[in-house]
Amino acid sequence: MAEEKYNTGLVLSGGGARGFAHLGILQALNEAEIYPDVLSGTSSGALAGVMYCDGYTPKEICKIMKTSSRLNYMRPTLPRDGLLQISGIKKILETNLRAKTFGELRIPLYVTATDLNNGKAVYFSEGDLLNAVIASASIPVLFKPVIINKIYYVDGGILDNLPIRPIENKCRLIIGSFVNPVGYEDIINGLTKIAERTFMLTMSKEVAEKSKKFDLFIAPLELKNYGILDPEKAEEVFKVGYKATKEKLKDPEILKLISSKLSDK
Repeated sequence: MAEEKYNTGLVLSGGGARGFAHLGILQALNEAEIYPDVLSGTSSGALAGVMYCDGYTPKEICKIMKTSSRLNYMRPTLPRDGLLQISGIKKILETNLRAKTFGELRIPLYVTATDLNNGKAVYFSEGDLLNAVIASASIPVLFKPVIINKIYYVDGGILDNLPIRPIENKCRLIIGSFVNPVGYEDIINGLTKIAERTFMLTMSKEVAEKSKKFDLFIAPLELKNYGILDPEKAEEVFKVGYKATKEKLKDPEILKLISSKLSDK
């Protein structure tokens, strides 16, 4: 087992606009005096993670990232490599990110993306920040891949939607935030809807097994009522994550576990 390097690690899953729940979860953790000192995220988890590691509070991130229209996030494009452009999200990051490289972040961050050429998950933790984060959030078919050093990258959730691997055995306490519950879907029609549903199912694989690796695992089932491409309900989704975490932290056994994990050895 590797030597523990951090006190608290936080892993943030993908889930599109459901990622606003990550911010509610972070808000509740911070209010309980739990401050992660290393993060690992994929897709929307990478977006939330990079802003938090750059020094923004969860509420500040929600204000920056929320929008009244999905067109502010993405725009239609000629369907050669993807149906939509992710230019809106890129512009938000370019405007607000103070750090330009991983090394400039206040808190260490691992960003997961899928290497299409070699068929493997890649965990970025150094070098250019923006392209790695955008690659991590580029849902295939919907968005064009991001090319980094001649390699095509797409959403990290395809191969690792709960990227605990980079920080496993490196933290006293590891918390998982999973925002992609999959429930029954009544109507599935249209290319975008089919692509969205297929991607959600792909991201949900192995979650039951991986969840056992976390000391505290937060996965609000209520999030299945929210689409992954609907940023209009950001504040509602934030509250879902916040409420679920508050409920978890009321459990005496969980509080006892956290206390024992973080106490001086």
